[in-house]
Amino acid sequence: MDNIKLPIALVLAMAAQLAGGVWWVSQQSATINSLEETVSQLGSKMAIEENVNLRRDVEDALDELEHVWVELEEMWEENASLASSISHITKLQQRVALLESEVRFMSRDYNNVMGK
Repeated sequence: MDNIKLPIALVLAMAAQLAGGVWWVSQQSATINSLEETVSQLGSKMAIEENVNLRRDVEDALDELEHVWVELEEMWEENASLASSISHITKLQQRVALLESEVRFMSRDYNNVMGK
């Protein structure tokens, strides 16, 4: 081991490469840490956005449901009104039928009295 002679240039070159390697690895580590922090922030931001979007979608669905409910109530009111109108028409038809019957009987009685 006493006879090992290394040129100073080779030793300096190897030391420079070693220092460069350490520097490169530390830069990669810093870049990875920065990216991990960015991904964490983006994940948190996306979770907040998903929550906000979900709330908005639920509110929109509730508004639409309320609109449909109002329309349904209007349809029930129209249905009730229609049923009431049909009931009145039926009662009128029954009264007209009674009047027609009475007119026929009165006409027959009149014809019997007049001798026709």
